[in-house]
Amino acid sequence: MLHELLLALYGYSGNVFVRNAKGELEVVAELPFIHPTEVTLFNRLCQLGTHYRRFEEFIRKYGHRPATSSVAGLRDLHGVYLRAFCSGLDEILEPYRETLVAVEHDILADPHLPATHIQSSLQEFHLMFPALAGVLDQLISYKAHGCYILEIVHKSAEFGVPSVKCALQRILKTCHHVLYNQLTAWMLHGQLLDHYGEFFIHQLKVARQIKPSESDEDDLGLAGVTGRQLKQIMQSPESQFSSSFEQFGLKAEMLPSYITTRVASKILFVGESVHMFTSENRKPTLIQTGTILRNKEDTFAKRLQELSHMKEFSLMVFENTLDEIRTCVAERLWQLVVEESNVIGQLKTIKDFYLLGRGELFLAFIDQAHRLLDSLPTATTQHDVNTAFQQAARSVLIDDEGLLEAVKLTVETRTPDGKQPGKKSRSSQSDVSQPSETGWNVLGLAYTVEWPLHILLTHSCLEKYCLLDTTRCSVSS
Repeated sequence: MLHELLLALYGYSGNVFVRNAKGELEVVAELPFIHPTEVTLFNRLCQLGTHYRRFEEFIRKYGHRPATSSVAGLRDLHGVYLRAFCSGLDEILEPYRETLVAVEHDILADPHLPATHIQSSLQEFHLMFPALAGVLDQLISYKAHGCYILEIVHKSAEFGVPSVKCALQRILKTCHHVLYNQLTAWMLHGQLLDHYGEFFIHQLKVARQIKPSESDEDDLGLAGVTGRQLKQIMQSPESQFSSSFEQFGLKAEMLPSYITTRVASKILFVGESVHMFTSENRKPTLIQTGTILRNKEDTFAKRLQELSHMKEFSLMVFENTLDEIRTCVAERLWQLVVEESNVIGQLKTIKDFYLLGRGELFLAFIDQAHRLLDSLPTATTQHDVNTAFQQAARSVLIDDEGLLEAVKLTVETRTPDGKQPGKKSRSSQSDVSQPSETGWNVLGLAYTVEWPLHILLTHSCLEKYCLLDTTRCSVSS
């Protein structure tokens, strides 16, 4: 019977220990050779076998799932953090297996070993297994994904029993290995390694998407740069540089509570800066000396690896390491934006064109374009207006061709009913003609911001300046 009890502790049923309607192991009722006082003891031991069986099934189902792109479309639990959780869970179950092996040796040495000996050998697991089962219940009920798994495990680790707290912290440490790998790729190389949407940083906007070929994806061994990336860097023409850049943001639902928003913002800033420095949209004429981290990637990677091996997560040590990386990035970024990219000159351009700092230019433009903009705009109005704008610029001695290419006027063509072409009005009275808008009402100013000044002159910022500029021009006209 003791050998069958050992099988029950592994989660297997038999003739004496069977599963009830809930799937839990228990002793068969009214067996003549088992004293009623032993039934309670055996049923308590069977609870360990029930939990262990559930843990093994969870690990077998989610811990060895192949990491394919099709998994992300499943509604079931998936992801790298879940696999790390299963790996940590399997690790802390190893002492339980070793204890069962030791108990089996004791039973073979003494066939008359009392059941209380087995009970005392497994005493610590009576507190640990229910706590682990509660974590699994939360993962399944909340369909926990990505960094949210860290939040659940961290809160569950705030337990007063040392053995339970230690076990959950070991699982959290295993999950942190994935986090630190993502942080290393993001902050040191500007790469967002997040195939399943698990990281608390995500991409907001993609400028261009080019379908890669299999041969272009081969790693060249150059600090993580692939053949596709190098090919795009070398072959990107000047005409492809625009104000559309990749932008990233924080996902609040994925941010663990023990990593504050202030710290997450630092991580976002560092990663965006490194990504911007290695972006294919960067200015080709800009001379680059080393990397933005001044070739300290290996040093910082070693520091992050040391953090991943700490038994407990320390926010103070973690933030201190981030501050070192952030300081290095900020110094290089200041040199890049202020000194090498002439940010003062760019701000002067914004003042001259958006804030009408060159008033004589716009007076000359109004004199040449008022006939074009007083009427309803046509398909050629925008071209004619830009020609008039360039003539007005040359008349006031603005001969910088690069500047005139970066600054363009836009005219939105609309139908007489005030709608854009190709769009039908939902109103039932769409056939009734409405007052037409003149060119002044749809006139806009567009400015092509080159890398890396897009971090200062954002699209939303230029839209506000454009609204102010067109309002002043309309009043002046």
